[in-house]
Amino acid sequence: MNQVICISNSKGGVGKTTTALNLSAGLTMLGAKVLAIDADPQADLTAHMGWTRSDELEITLNTKLKDVLMENGEDPLNGILHHPEGIDLLPSNLELSSMEMNLVNAMSRETVLRSYVSEVKDMYDFIVIDCQPSLGMVSLNALTAADSVIIPVQAQYLPAKGMTDLLNTIQKVCKHLNPTISIEGILITLVDNRTNLAKNTIQTIQETFGDRLRIFPDTIPIAVKVAEASAKGQSIFSYDASCPAAQAYMNLAEEVIRDAEREQARNQTRSSFVR
Repeated sequence: MNQVICISNSKGGVGKTTTALNLSAGLTMLGAKVLAIDADPQADLTAHMGWTRSDELEITLNTKLKDVLMENGEDPLNGILHHPEGIDLLPSNLELSSMEMNLVNAMSRETVLRSYVSEVKDMYDFIVIDCQPSLGMVSLNALTAADSVIIPVQAQYLPAKGMTDLLNTIQKVCKHLNPTISIEGILITLVDNRTNLAKNTIQTIQETFGDRLRIFPDTIPIAVKVAEASAKGQSIFSYDASCPAAQAYMNLAEEVIRDAEREQARNQTRSSFVR
């Protein structure tokens, strides 16, 4: 299907990395071949997938971006890690933070990651990019490389300004850099249905954004086991498949598959008209 999905929000602590890991695992369980890209210098996705000593990794996303900038012609698959649950990972570490400055002065600075992704895209059904909680050059590269964006939003506050900034950035990316990018939807995370705060926040998100953005019907419940799974380098599916969050993430993966199949069918229809 060759879909590239960004998991993005300029606010930290909303479940981006947890979503990137468990969406990747869910898609893999449904038969898709998945590459996860850690686009955060903090390397949380890399650690959540079991590589806790990321500074010792010789090849990371930073390496691949340098290869593109230097036109080294290196094997794009060299250095990709293989998780026991079947997910491939392009890891990150703190070296990626220096890439922000390098990209500022680079030619075609917004499209360096897209150039790398284009080399491996046909080898995967899905590429899932875990973005850092900022809208810097690396995140801009991720949006430029993506087909769609999933925006996790924590059900404990309404980050109106952060959401507005992200939506404005996506709009500018669509206008100037990546006209086919779309917002796949808002994913409400860390939900504690016992509290009125969570219920009121969900209602406010639906009222504020529901008329212009899709809000995934399944919310992700807050669960200690999800954090425990990440600490073990596992997805929630292999750690405790009976956890309610596992079913929620599987529902999300199934919806993403359906979206990709619909997009594939539309593309095939357009191609038949062209012929």
